[in-house]
Amino acid sequence: MENHENHAPPPRPVSRRALIGAGATGVGMASTAALLSTGMLSRGARAQDATPTPTHHSMGNMPGGEMVMPGITGSVDHTANGFDPTELLYDFDGGEVTTLPNGQIQREYWITAINKEIEILPGMVFAAWTYNGRVPGPTIRATEGDRVKINFTNAGDHHHSMHFHGIHPANMDGVFDAASGQIPPGATFIYEFDAEPAGLHLYHCHTAPLAIHIAQGLFGTFIVDPKEGFSPVDREMVMVMHGYDVDFDGANDFYVVNGIPFAYDHNQAPIKLKVGEKVRIFLVNILEYDQSNSFHIHATFFNYFPTGTSRTPSEFTDTVALMQGQRGIMEFSYKYPGRYMFHAHKTEFAELGWTGVFDVEAV
Repeated sequence: MENHENHAPPPRPVSRRALIGAGATGVGMASTAALLSTGMLSRGARAQDATPTPTHHSMGNMPGGEMVMPGITGSVDHTANGFDPTELLYDFDGGEVTTLPNGQIQREYWITAINKEIEILPGMVFAAWTYNGRVPGPTIRATEGDRVKINFTNAGDHHHSMHFHGIHPANMDGVFDAASGQIPPGATFIYEFDAEPAGLHLYHCHTAPLAIHIAQGLFGTFIVDPKEGFSPVDREMVMVMHGYDVDFDGANDFYVVNGIPFAYDHNQAPIKLKVGEKVRIFLVNILEYDQSNSFHIHATFFNYFPTGTSRTPSEFTDTVALMQGQRGIMEFSYKYPGRYMFHAHKTEFAELGWTGVFDVEAV
C-alpha cells in the first residue's frame, strides 16, 4: 500500500502580491529574492488568487493603529545604487552650454549605456541596462530652438541606441543602423538636432527586441521649454512610470516611479510640499508589458496638459491614464495640510510598488 504520509503536496506558487504582503509584515524582501531564485514566483498565481493578508489594512498591527497599503520594510542602499529617487525628482540636466558661431545655444551631453546591478528592493538586485548608471536616465532639458548634442557611448554588451521623441532628421533617429545611431558594444555616436517641439518628451533605446531593452532600464525624459518659458510655479518634478520584470518572463513583477518601488511611500521618503504651493509634475509612462498605466492624486485636482505642447489644459481631474510613450504635465496645489497618497489607480500596480505620499505642511 502506498504510504501517503511521505508524499507532501507540491508547493503552491506564490503570487507577487502575497510576496509583497510578506515583506510588509516583516518577512523582508530578501526572502522574496530567494523565492524568485527558486522559481516559486508564478504569474499563474495572479493577485486575485492570493490569500488576503489581514495585516495589510487592519488597524492595531501598525504603529499608532494606522491603516496602510502593502509596502516594504527596510530600504535600499541609494548610495550603492548611485542615484536617489528623491534627487531624481528635481534633477534637470541642462547640459554644457555654449554659443555656436551662428548665435544658436548648444547644449552638449555625454551619455553612456552601461550594465549595472541595482538594488530595487531590500535584498533584491536587478541586472539593469542603464543610461549613465541610473534608472531612469538623465532628464535632458533644453529650450525650443537650442541645438542638442549627445555624445553617446555604448559600454554595454548588446547593440544600443537613443531614440528621441521629437522632430529630427532620419539619421538622428537611433533605429535602423550605425549610420542613424544604432551602435554595437564599444562604439560611439553623436546625435545632433534642434530641440523641437516645445513640450514634454522622452527617449529610449530602440534596439530589437525593443521591449527587453526598455524594460531593462534604457529610457529617460526629454523636456523642451517654450521660448517664452513655462508659466511660473513653486516646484517642478519629474516622474517616470515603469516596471521591473525580475524573473524575465515578459511580464512585470513590480511597478515603479523613478527607479525604486515604494520610493516615496509613507515609511520611505514622502515628498514634502506646502499648502498653496503650485506644483508642476512632468509625467512620463514608459511601462512595458502592460497596456496602460495611470496616475491618481488624493484630495486635490490637477490641470492636465497632454504632451505639454499646448498651454491650455485638456481637463481638470484627479486621475489620468496613459499608454506607453504618452506623457503629460500636471499642475496642482493643496488646500489643506496632511499626508496624501498618489498612486496608480490600478490596485495591483499600487500594491506592487507604484505608490507614494505627499506630506503637505501648513504655512
